[in-house]
Amino acid sequence: MIAVELRKLILRPRVWLSILLLCTLPALVAILLSVSELAPPPGQGGAFLSAVLRNGALYPAAALAMVLPVFLPLAVAVFAGDAIAGEAAAGTLRYLLVRPVSRVRVLAAKLVTLGAFILLAVLMVVVSALAVGLLLFGTGAEAVGQQGAVTSLSGVTLGPVELAARLAGAIGYIVVCMLGFGSIALFLSTLSDSGLGAALAALAVLIASSVMQTLEAADPIKAYLPTNYWLSWIDFFRDPILWHNLNRGLVLQTCYIALFFAASWANFATKDITS
Repeated sequence: MIAVELRKLILRPRVWLSILLLCTLPALVAILLSVSELAPPPGQGGAFLSAVLRNGALYPAAALAMVLPVFLPLAVAVFAGDAIAGEAAAGTLRYLLVRPVSRVRVLAAKLVTLGAFILLAVLMVVVSALAVGLLLFGTGAEAVGQQGAVTSLSGVTLGPVELAARLAGAIGYIVVCMLGFGSIALFLSTLSDSGLGAALAALAVLIASSVMQTLEAADPIKAYLPTNYWLSWIDFFRDPILWHNLNRGLVLQTCYIALFFAASWANFATKDITS
């Protein structure tokens, strides 16, 4: 079942279109930066943008900061919202369940495929941003004295191997965060026969969570909002790595995944499939 879903993921044109759009934004920003040679001052604008003119090896981190707040969650909401509701709208859900597999296996396959989509999207953003960054900004060897090395947010020089390890940690953390949000969209997909409706409902959750983070009245529940620790992946680029919020974010997203997968199963297992 998982192999079938993964094959559908690879062969679906709109998947690659959404990934292409995710990669396009950082590429356009890189071109504008290289032409104007004007980056925002340190502490202002997007994360890491003030440093990429000196070292393109750091541009994947800047690209992740660009796509994470809105564009990556949007792609995840559309993909996850269509997981069950899209099958129902297309009239293929009934035939999918005719196979000798349980509904929980169908949901598990959808969740694994969602995770694969998120990982694929993030990796493509990172790889394309690295290529564009090195092409337009170079490696910054003159600035830090070591080919491929970068300066961390704490002012410490990170070698290429350590930079790659920290970038891999950031990728893994972002994938878990997006999978937590995608689990909410997957649950909403089991409630509707419209993939668009499920995606819009998930985006409403995203917007509500983001708005509540700015309200003092919401302080008691901020630690439990799905978006609260999303930007903590930046702590991988500090020295030493600040694990406090990273660990809290991983625990929170794991709880969201478990809770909403269980809710999806509870609803989907008893749902009357008519299409």
